[in-house]
Amino acid sequence: MRIVIALGGNALLRRGEPLTADNQRRNIRTAAEALAPLACKHELVITHGNGPQVGLLALQGVAYKPDEIYPLDVLDAETEGMIGYMIEQELSNLLPADSRCATLLTQIEVDPNDPAFKHPSKPIGPLYNEHEAQSLASSRGWSIAPDGDRYRRVVPSPRPRRILELGIIELLVSQGITLICAGGGGIPTVFREDGTLIGVEAVIDKDLASSLLAQELEADVFLMLTDVDAVYKEWGKLGARPIRGISPQAIREFPFEAGSMAPKVEAAIEFVEKSGGIAGIGALKDAQAIINGEAGTVIARDAEDFSGEIE
Repeated sequence: MRIVIALGGNALLRRGEPLTADNQRRNIRTAAEALAPLACKHELVITHGNGPQVGLLALQGVAYKPDEIYPLDVLDAETEGMIGYMIEQELSNLLPADSRCATLLTQIEVDPNDPAFKHPSKPIGPLYNEHEAQSLASSRGWSIAPDGDRYRRVVPSPRPRRILELGIIELLVSQGITLICAGGGGIPTVFREDGTLIGVEAVIDKDLASSLLAQELEADVFLMLTDVDAVYKEWGKLGARPIRGISPQAIREFPFEAGSMAPKVEAAIEFVEKSGGIAGIGALKDAQAIINGEAGTVIARDAEDFSGEIE
């Protein structure tokens, strides 16, 4: 079975936790322990987020002269390499000696005319109080937006159109290599009028990029693993209930906030409708249980719509 797993930010850094290498490695080790059994049995492709990491690099870059600051596409590439290296190493430490893992920097084409470039919405970097956020927005020309009771910088998030390294990814996976790729939504690129390729200032949504990757790889299962155990009806309210098995048509009937489960639900629907595979959303520790239909939210064309605990 071919499985694409998108690791949420909790696999790298828990909310409020300092963004240190030790903290990230500890969390990645926990993620690797959950993924290693799947890597032993299936063809596994892993993607991951990079919001805090790319934001921190951008913040560090402000210390340099304006013409020395690296653009976001370069920072995306740096975080892909850094995070992929740690995932690859921790996973390799748990797999049989003859297992093979690799990290691949992944360029993803976006539309230069995507409306997202005029409406920044993707949060990156650390959390700030309102005064700090307003000050940074004024002094550095950032766009900012609320994140809970704090604020974060937001940048353009165009939709992914095409994964440029797809042929290489297919080759590596077909050879039994557990692959880490398309990290942070991949490196956003566009083709200029003369046909040459160039990176752009943006961060692609990880879940939408991972869904596209899962579709083009013809994966059987697409999992989005986060710090929430399932998608909930009436999230945050007294009567909140987990959604277990559901069809794409049925889950469309429920409203989800743009900053919460909306991108994950959209990514799951796209994968299921275009590939016919099964998508799952849930906790990292429940990865195998979600595949078995025993935990999380499973979205499939013929899924039975029910809520509450599975008997």
